[in-house]
Amino acid sequence: MSSEPRSSTPPLRGEPAGTADGVGGDGRDLPSQRGFLGRFFGEIFGSEDERGEDEAAAEDSSPTAHPAPGMVNLRRMRVDDVAIPKVEIVAAPSNISLDDLVEMFREHGFSRIPVFRGTLDSPLGLIHLKDLALKHGFGKGGRFTLRPMLRPLLYVPPSMPIGVLLQQMQQKRMHMALVIDEYGGVDGLVTIEDLIEQVIGEIEDEHDETEGGLWVSEKPGQWLIQARAPLSDVEAETGLRLGSEDQDEEIDTLGGLIFMMTGRIPLRGEVIGHDSGAEFEVVDADPRRIKRVRLRAPNVAAE
Repeated sequence: MSSEPRSSTPPLRGEPAGTADGVGGDGRDLPSQRGFLGRFFGEIFGSEDERGEDEAAAEDSSPTAHPAPGMVNLRRMRVDDVAIPKVEIVAAPSNISLDDLVEMFREHGFSRIPVFRGTLDSPLGLIHLKDLALKHGFGKGGRFTLRPMLRPLLYVPPSMPIGVLLQQMQQKRMHMALVIDEYGGVDGLVTIEDLIEQVIGEIEDEHDETEGGLWVSEKPGQWLIQARAPLSDVEAETGLRLGSEDQDEEIDTLGGLIFMMTGRIPLRGEVIGHDSGAEFEVVDADPRRIKRVRLRAPNVAAE
């Protein structure tokens, strides 16, 4: 889509240089392409001086904090830094029924779902919601056969720089990749949106749920709350005392309280009990942060 200067990042071991590496098979630069991602990569793989400045800035940042969005992340971050863990992958077996597959798309809101045979370590490809809708939606009948609708997946090592993977996704027109461990098993999943978010910040499309504020009351004694909501405001809204006196200076947000209670980032769907009798259900989270939480007051949690 635009001209892509030769990357200083070597191709995957055991693979010849190709379009995904930014050079032709005979070592010549690829023909000029147009588009946003081409200019994007022109910035990524800039001059040595530019790379040196970016790397120096990266060294100055705290190594324990998650990097702020920026172009430098495409060189300093690896696939395993952004991939969804295996236990959180939503995937469909190859023998799934049409009704169950439709319900899986409806429940999770994804447009692409990996398909496997037997176990997730034997992936077959991915099913795109558009392909399913065009063939079996809009009142169409016919015998449901999943295999012919499958699209290919990318398979990448966890150590690959995310900038290289983004390039491969652009060249091969694939928006989803499975992370493969040293034994050939599936270790995680990453999408093109996960990669771009490391540069420009979180992306919310027209199908993402929007909140008018930091929380919404679902019913008496139950709230859906964004994890970044100030803990003091949550306490004022719910009438619950959630933090302790020794935590007041250390914890600012509801997500911070839950992280302090568990000592980790909890999984989506996990329920954490509070000493007050209240319950926190993690509604939305990724490997790096909690996003939304359902808070149930003690009387509701006991029902």
